[in-house]
Amino acid sequence: MVGDQIRINRPGHKFRLTVEVTTPDGIKTGSGILAVVPDRNYNRGGRTTTRGEAVFVDLGQNRGKGGNLVALLAHRQDAKLDFDDINYVALRAYGAARGNRVSFNDIQRQTGVVPVQADLIPVLVSLGDPNDPKTARLVAADHAEAVLGEGYALRGLTVEIVPNGFWPIDFGGVLGNPVTRGIEAKLPWLAAPGDAAATALEAAGLPAGGEAREAFARK
Repeated sequence: MVGDQIRINRPGHKFRLTVEVTTPDGIKTGSGILAVVPDRNYNRGGRTTTRGEAVFVDLGQNRGKGGNLVALLAHRQDAKLDFDDINYVALRAYGAARGNRVSFNDIQRQTGVVPVQADLIPVLVSLGDPNDPKTARLVAADHAEAVLGEGYALRGLTVEIVPNGFWPIDFGGVLGNPVTRGIEAKLPWLAAPGDAAATALEAAGLPAGGEAREAFARK
């Protein structure tokens, strides 16, 4: 039973999502490791899921504007948010870079760092005050200076496949890198009871629903 649960819940692959921002003080970078778990249940009633957190980039002081950029675990899909596309960012980014489709069976064998471009870029927001979800603002990938301020621009996003490690004891080092945690220390309202995640999405002009917190963190 234990072995079967490990088989079902072990990540299919892990990838590092990195966000780079050009600032007047140089390039600022943030990254996080995400784990993608395909549906391996016998009843096929589940779905592919992602574990991990939004990528937070600390921009420092920037003239009273939002001193951060956050790449959410969500994509825009017309008038709604899509929480499933993040599952396929690495697959599609490597496919675009290689010029051919990459399958779940092949993704673990991919090497190198590849760009995340166009529709693969997740929703970006910035919080004027990280302690207040009402200060969230939507950031356009091609016009980040409108929110972040003059001299700030999205330099790019990349993904890199990393080893699964010895899940579920992937605690670091030779055991493998675990998914990144710690977003609640940067956005403390995520740890508080209530609908703060929905408040942040609404403040950024994004639709919020019962899955709002999944835009920021997933177990």
